[in-house]
Amino acid sequence: MNIMLISSLLGVAAVVLQAATSKESLRVSVSVWPPGSNIYLGECVLLQCTVESNSSFVWSYRWFRHKPHPAPTPDPRHLVSGDSYSITAVTREDAGSYWCQAERRGSNTTSVVLLSQPATLSVSELPPPSLTLTPCTRQLFRGEHFTVQCPTSRANSSGWMLRMFSPGRRVRKRILYTDMCSPLGGAVGADTSDTCVFTAGSGSGGLYWCEGAEGRSNAVNITVSYGAIILRTPAFPVFEGDEVVLYCQYWTGNHSKASFFKNGVEIVTLTSSSSDRVIKMTLENVTREDEGLYKCASQDRKVESPESWLSVRPGRGNLTSDGTAASVNDSWKWIIVSCGFVLMFLVPLTVWLVRRHRYHTFCMRSCWPVSKEDLPAVELPATKQDVTEVQWDLSWMEMSNLLDKQLYPGT
Repeated sequence: MNIMLISSLLGVAAVVLQAATSKESLRVSVSVWPPGSNIYLGECVLLQCTVESNSSFVWSYRWFRHKPHPAPTPDPRHLVSGDSYSITAVTREDAGSYWCQAERRGSNTTSVVLLSQPATLSVSELPPPSLTLTPCTRQLFRGEHFTVQCPTSRANSSGWMLRMFSPGRRVRKRILYTDMCSPLGGAVGADTSDTCVFTAGSGSGGLYWCEGAEGRSNAVNITVSYGAIILRTPAFPVFEGDEVVLYCQYWTGNHSKASFFKNGVEIVTLTSSSSDRVIKMTLENVTREDEGLYKCASQDRKVESPESWLSVRPGRGNLTSDGTAASVNDSWKWIIVSCGFVLMFLVPLTVWLVRRHRYHTFCMRSCWPVSKEDLPAVELPATKQDVTEVQWDLSWMEMSNLLDKQLYPGT
């Protein structure tokens, strides 16, 4: 057995031993579902660690995430289950590199450790075409019916194909299908050809999305429960200010009470008078503080539902046409409005100051000394005609002095 030492990858201080024999070639890789490096805000994404090997050895897995500033506590939206790494309700902070480590221990002290190449994810700010899920919930009881409808294409209504991925699910081959629903275990809807009807079961849980010429839609993760209680929460993000209802539903029995939990802490116990085994909790005017992991349990805590993430996005009024938060745009709007008010005040003030300056300049040149219209009415002494004619021939300054002597005798 040849053993090769590989240096640490992306800052992970780990010594990796990769073993290879002539009969076996080992390689580990990370696949992203839905496929592609671009993921969308609010959707679900699944990363799968796969070891390509001809043997049936049992592998253990570890996941690594590259972040410039590691969070002090794990993100509850990121769930690790063996070779799977899922991200619920993608945010901008989820962009980055992800990779896995697979380890196999032999009968002796020798172990084989494989480190994958990183899978880099980029979060797209553009809103994807949205698929429709009915009922709009991530958790379903086995045997329930649900429908998935692809978005309507701008070119034609049949331009989308429904896709589905579930870890460990086997896809039947060598069968010719005439529709897009049968390969996934569903049936074409009676009303539209782009709608698939499924029965919740062991093979219908997983990620669903649509692919077409315009790209792909957002992805939603459906969990099929075989337990006694589920919590129905919105499958897609809600908006700030919305009213959200969480439904705690029992499979069987006569139950009228349920306790609701958020992030593992009990928040309220509610009672229902109806006989449909459903207890409702209403969240009015939701904010980002209402975001988190919710579950419900029976009053005696003997049965609990799986946890489900409630995602809250900025209010519809705070979104731009591309679906992104408009905080930056709002800042620019405030700057523009403020500048407008300043200009509305400065322009009239500037015009008034300019006119005042021109008026004073004009008066300094043509209004001094005081004009004749502003002089008090004083009777002038009678003069001869020839004297008056001589006076009009005098210079302007001499005439002014003469008038002053007549108005103010003794000067």
